[in-house]
Amino acid sequence: MEPYELTLADAAGAIAAGGLSPTELTGSVLDRIEAVEPRLNAYVEVLADDARRAAAAAEREIAAGRRRGPLHGVPMALKDLIDVAGLPTTASSRVREHHVAERDSTVAARLAEAGAVLLGKTHTHEFAYGLTTPQTRNARSADRVAGGSSGGSAVAVAAGTATFALGTDTGGSIRVPAALNGVVGLKPTYGLVPVDGVVPLSWSLDHVGPLTRTVGDAGLVLAALTGRDTPAAGGAAGVRVGVPRNHYFERVAPEVAEAVRAATARLADLGARLVDVEIPMADHVQGTQWGLMVPEASAVHEETLRTSPELYTPDVRLLLEAGEHVPAGDYLRAQRARALMRQEWARLFAEVDVVAAPTVPMVAARADQPAVAWPDGTIEPVSDAYVRLSAPANITGAPALSLPVGVDGAGLPIGMQLIGRPFGEATLLRVGRAVEEACASLAPPAPLAA
Repeated sequence: MEPYELTLADAAGAIAAGGLSPTELTGSVLDRIEAVEPRLNAYVEVLADDARRAAAAAEREIAAGRRRGPLHGVPMALKDLIDVAGLPTTASSRVREHHVAERDSTVAARLAEAGAVLLGKTHTHEFAYGLTTPQTRNARSADRVAGGSSGGSAVAVAAGTATFALGTDTGGSIRVPAALNGVVGLKPTYGLVPVDGVVPLSWSLDHVGPLTRTVGDAGLVLAALTGRDTPAAGGAAGVRVGVPRNHYFERVAPEVAEAVRAATARLADLGARLVDVEIPMADHVQGTQWGLMVPEASAVHEETLRTSPELYTPDVRLLLEAGEHVPAGDYLRAQRARALMRQEWARLFAEVDVVAAPTVPMVAARADQPAVAWPDGTIEPVSDAYVRLSAPANITGAPALSLPVGVDGAGLPIGMQLIGRPFGEATLLRVGRAVEEACASLAPPAPLAA
């Protein structure tokens, strides 16, 4: 196994034991970037020289007995919405082509304090306003979408061009690309991870979180971002797992539904108690998501949309212009619906500890595929399909974890989503680790892509 193939936990263990140096690990990942990045285009910019210097500095510190923790000397990437002092933050947009950050975002500062080595910035769907990241290729199949908006971060982790990465999630933008590329994506509870210094899309829905190769790795990154240990161990015995009878298995590809149900059944074998649940206000999910996000995003871009509209890509410009026409009353009704939805989900979490469901209703779409045709005759835009199952956790602010639980007949990854009560990340990671181990016993994990 090459160093770039290691999980964060394995790399950290090897560094701590003296069997691997940060410079060796970083060099291996940079070689991997050189080999596959021309095909993937996950990165906006690769900071190879800076990364080598940072790895050498980490190596000296560790040799002197000043190891800071499991992230020390481990190479990672940041979505290009996240400020790092002195570096561009372009949001993959011509609008911010000349922007250079004056100071670190809190999350970048915390990862730097933990000793992580920054490899570079990864592509996002422009301003995180989309779910495909069209400039980046899926790590598993070049003719498929990467997912978005954190497509670059997910592809980098899946392809071995970053040991871990950070993304953002407003309607599913960590979990969707995690599912489509076969990696783990964690959207923490709203407000748990600071978003200052991160380019906003919709301030009441935005989250920052990790993309990793394992559930345990996600816990390690979350601990560095929050200063709180969040162990991903303990098993699933006694955990009440909600199995939705509505919304999450409607208009879902059969192979996706089967894989998720099989993984849920394995939880029952491990001692979890499966509970049939009704998802509250399911018919209002997409209306509420769009009712909140669209006008907030347009408010963020109000000035530049008036002065430089031609700099936006057509799809994002269309959404921003539409948002300017949303009546205030509609926005306030969406806020009211969000409050009611939070109340109803709180009642749901009095009955269960986590909800288990598909992350997205289908695997990665073809890059030229505008919509999906469901057996009931519904024609659904691809972006609408991807956001439909992920949006409830953004509206309610509940933590949600996506992890791979299989592949379809074409070998494309299938993601399972676990949603927990607010600030219940420890339970979420514990159950996720149990799913991960149970599914690995059925089939070996997929090799790194590309």
